[in-house]
Amino acid sequence: MRSVASSYAGRMRPIATLDGTVNDEQKPLELILARNLLSSISTPGFLVDEHNELVFYNDAAAELLGKRFEEVGRLPAEEWSAMFGPFDDGGEPIPVEELPLVVALRHNRPSYARLHVHSLNDERHEIEVAALPLVANAGGFRGALAIFWPIHDGEGTAA
Repeated sequence: MRSVASSYAGRMRPIATLDGTVNDEQKPLELILARNLLSSISTPGFLVDEHNELVFYNDAAAELLGKRFEEVGRLPAEEWSAMFGPFDDGGEPIPVEELPLVVALRHNRPSYARLHVHSLNDERHEIEVAALPLVANAGGFRGALAIFWPIHDGEGTAA
């Protein structure tokens, strides 16, 4: 279904689709572009909006987490962190405010961490995560993007 966006006096109006329905939930361009980037790479990645709501993860992340995003859908931070973790080395949940995605979004800076996640298949994975804030050209936070990769035994140690 194609849609047509219109603007009036510099303000965005609801998008009218070709079948006449209206979509009031227009996504910021930065989130659309970030989703397109994640869809085209083989590195697992997460995308959250300015409210820390999970709005997308790619197929590479789905392999690690045990379900495709289309099966899980949008989730608030409390739900996605309870579902997948992350957890510290002792298996304790890491507080939401300490997660790299949340740090990137709230503090407008990149964030990195090494942690554990649990897949929906009940598998535990040690991962490294790098998160970046998504900031509009005109200013204002649009969300955050995180890429992560599994750590295998012997990796990540200093040479």
